[in-house]
Amino acid sequence: MASGEDLRRIALSLAGVTEAPHFDRLAFRAARIFTTLAGDRQSANIRFTPEEQEFKCLLAPEAFTPLKGGWGASGWTRAELAALDKAELRAAVEMAWRHAQPKAPTRKKQRG
Repeated sequence: MASGEDLRRIALSLAGVTEAPHFDRLAFRAARIFTTLAGDRQSANIRFTPEEQEFKCLLAPEAFTPLKGGWGASGWTRAELAALDKAELRAAVEMAWRHAQPKAPTRKKQRG
């Protein structure tokens, strides 16, 4: 069974991650926010791609639920921490963290 402290420890162990208040939650960001922890530390919102979200929700519906509305449609997913073990939580947080990395600069094509 994972906890809010497990999520915090996992997120902060990843390269470039900072923690800051975000409304009534704690937010963890690299180049952008990739997960937030509820004030009661019982659940987290984790940003997956829509395809990853669908897979996670099918695989573990007791642990993962899409958020309502546009947030959910874009991949934001509620995770019930008590329904996950620490390895499952780490895999989910690392997946979201990878998407939150700075975009690599694109090289312009040379003309001529």
